Order: sequence, then C-alpha cells, then structure tokens
Amino acid sequence: MKFATFAVLASAVALTACETNPRQPSETGVRYGDAKGVETTTNEFGSTDMQMIAENMAKKMMQSPAIANSNTIVRLRFEDVKNLSSEYIDTRMINNRIRRTLTNSGKVEFAVDEAGMQTQTNALSQQKNTGLYDSKTVARTGKMQAAKYAVRGSIRSIVKRAGNVKDVFYTFELSLTDIERGVEIWSEDQEIRKVSGR
Repeated sequence: MKFATFAVLASAVALTACETNPRQPSETGVRYGDAKGVETTTNEFGSTDMQMIAENMAKKMMQSPAIANSNTIVRLRFEDVKNLSSEYIDTRMINNRIRRTLTNSGKVEFAVDEAGMQTQTNALSQQKNTGLYDSKTVARTGKMQAAKYAVRGSIRSIVKRAGNVKDVFYTFELSLTDIERGVEIWSEDQEIRKVSGR
C-alpha cells in the first residue's frame, strides 16, 4: 500500500515538472481578446453587432411610454426573435441580453415564455404531487402571473456583391404589443451596415 501511494505521488510530481514550462500564447495561436472590443474579423453578424443591438434596443424600450410612465413593474413576455437574415444568427443570445438588461433595471419582469412553460409546470407538479415538500411551503397552482405585453422581434439582412466588395445591411426590429387589446404600442429598429473587400 505504501509503495502504491509513493508511486502515485512520484507520478504527480513528474507530471507537474513537465508543466513548469507551458507553451506561451504566441506558440499556440490562442489569445484572449476584449469581449467588449470591436470585432471586425468578417462582415458577418458578430459579437459587436449583438452587443450594440441588445444595449440600444433595451435602452430604447426602457424609454417607451408603457415602461417609462408606469408606476408599477411591467410584466412582459419575450417571444423568440425571428432570424429572417441570410445567415445563421443565434437570436437567443440577443433575447437573453435584452431580457437581462430590462430585468436588472427593476422596472420590468418577465412571465414564463413557451420555452420555459413545461419546466415551470414540472416544478409546480413536483412540489405538489411528490410528497417530498412541506405542504406549507409548496407553490400553489393557478398563481402564475400573465404578461401584459409581448416583446416581438426579427432580424433581416440585404447582401450585395460587386467584384470583391461585399455589402451587408442588417435591420433589427423590436416591438411591444398589448396582449389583451392586440395592439402594437411601441416599435423600434436598429440598422447596421458592414462593407468588406475594398
């Protein structure tokens, strides 16, 4: 047993010694970049575009009369942003960033959306039906709060090419709709143009 313990320790020391001179970032080709820095690797939709759109749209939505003039917390439902552009864009990242900014403002809260509804009902069912929880602390069904407004959005693109020049125009649209009345009460857009190959 002592020999086995010694062998394990000796192996660990030997492995640690091998790592005393790790490869430098310049040798691996990997380095950290500034997550907030302007990313211009290609003219496709990128992190800078996502950050700019999310920050600007959240700020503009906070200034909408439905939110800015409300004396109470406004409850929203965020529907998935539709990607109608010519490339793959993870619109959930845009949703999440806008949602986080609005939630952290303290003026907005979000009702469970379709994607989270099954998880929410499963949690309620587990508390109520398994007998594992103190009945005094179990969440009651029928108490979920409905949203007053739906947030809807889309991103579109127009791509033009001439010789080696590629011009991409993006437009991101976001709106607030009063769910009960079925009336759009606020709408805004953000435009981005990227040109490459000159």
